[in-house]
Amino acid sequence: MKRILSLLLIGALFLSVLGAGCIGTTTTTNTGTTTGAQGAGATQGKSNADQMPLAVNQNGTINTADLKSYIDSIPAGQLTQEEIDGLLYMVEEEKLAHDVYIKLYEKWGLQIFKNIADSETTHVNAVRLLLEKYNITDPTKDEPVGVFTNPDIQALYNQLVEQGSKSVIDALKVGALIEETDIIDLQERIDQTDKLDIIAVYENLMMGSRNHLRAFVKTLSNYGVTYEPQLLSMEEYEAIINSPMETGGNGQGHGNGR
Repeated sequence: MKRILSLLLIGALFLSVLGAGCIGTTTTTNTGTTTGAQGAGATQGKSNADQMPLAVNQNGTINTADLKSYIDSIPAGQLTQEEIDGLLYMVEEEKLAHDVYIKLYEKWGLQIFKNIADSETTHVNAVRLLLEKYNITDPTKDEPVGVFTNPDIQALYNQLVEQGSKSVIDALKVGALIEETDIIDLQERIDQTDKLDIIAVYENLMMGSRNHLRAFVKTLSNYGVTYEPQLLSMEEYEAIINSPMETGGNGQGHGNGR
């Protein structure tokens, strides 16, 4: 995590000179689900894993109603400190994405930032479902845009907004960088847990982040810029970019998303 944050801070400072220019393929969610079911599986069972909702639309918006139904169907287990820390970190990281995009929309007026900021609201709320279930104090509650409890995330937010305010291209690259970060951090958190409800949230978040990354890269391409990944390996990045937008459910309607 510290390595990723260090790379991000460097990347944010030098984003404009790194080139003219969610982990895995569209089957990542099923892979993660199966791993989670086999890893802990004792009380939750494979049948719950089979019902895990993929409640994301092509804009990366999560159907939190469908997700909540699944989360509520899973008995609350005892969380490790690592799992608690992961939830606290990810709710602020998702808020960071939302808040940066709000600021960049205010600066540049590009609709992509407004659309993805709206989508990120559902990402924050998805993590909040778990915080509520496990009675964990939400560090983002009542915090205004741009204010964070975690000092590393606060510093990163400040730096990304500064970088994204230099030009439209820099702003779009900041967006892509944020989504790369989310994908990597979510995979790291998935590897740290065997709780199916947590895995379900993280898998949906990661699917949304892959769609967001595709959207930013496509928009950069429309400006004549070829984006080069800064954190993902080229293999992982190309697997995402060369595959279509992922959907499971409609991200805002009803049904279990499968």
